[in-house]
Amino acid sequence: MRIVTLNVNGIRSAARKGLFDWLSRQRADVVCLQEVRAQAEDIRAPQFHPRQFHCFYEPAERKGYSGVALFSRREPDEVVRGFGSKEFDAEGRYLEARFGPLSIVSIYLPSGSSSEERQQAKFRFMKEFDARLAAMRAAGEGTDGRQYVLCGDWNIAHKEIDLKNWRGNRKNSGFLPEERAWLDRLFGPLGFVDTFREINQDDGQYTWWSNRGQAWANNVGWRIDYQIATPGLKGAARRATIYREKRFSDHAPLLMDFDLKPGSGRQA
Repeated sequence: MRIVTLNVNGIRSAARKGLFDWLSRQRADVVCLQEVRAQAEDIRAPQFHPRQFHCFYEPAERKGYSGVALFSRREPDEVVRGFGSKEFDAEGRYLEARFGPLSIVSIYLPSGSSSEERQQAKFRFMKEFDARLAAMRAAGEGTDGRQYVLCGDWNIAHKEIDLKNWRGNRKNSGFLPEERAWLDRLFGPLGFVDTFREINQDDGQYTWWSNRGQAWANNVGWRIDYQIATPGLKGAARRATIYREKRFSDHAPLLMDFDLKPGSGRQA
């Protein structure tokens, strides 16, 4: 199973840059997009609904803001919109497709870089989402054995290896001690898997670059886009690629291949 995730920073802009032509060549089973920044009326054109996929969008109530999407070759058994948060479901940050006992989620955590107010919103999201993460782990240990892959922009670099200028960013949103400790708990006691780092421990592996200066050209970036799996999928990742040959947004696509039977939630 191949899963692609990308923060498109505006799906209409990414489309003009050739995103959908590129996607048609990737043999992806599931595509997760974040920050689509479009309402239903903006994406009615066929170009936003590729024929090879079943396409689902979860826009924010606020126009031109946030929003996620999920495309899948196989029609999902069920689509879940939001995770039960009055505040954050209105921002279009969670979209889940269920294929048998396997769930793929397109997720977009808030950024706290614009203001202290948004940083506090980010902390509220993290606190609220803890309950959903605990439920996901419990589901994997339950009778149906549901497993999850959560794909998207988490807006947190976990470790020093995950951003170029880590020393200068220790007090900045995205690399704050509280944020990193939250991921420590996710990948530690909760047992979730950072599937990219499971198979790639190299330096310089980033998925987002500032548009300021020469960050892209000099690879001064952050790894803030993940495909995070529940404990039962540990060892299922086989290949990981950050695509940089063409730029569709300020993020790069993350492509992951898993040894999974589509719709089974179990390793093949």
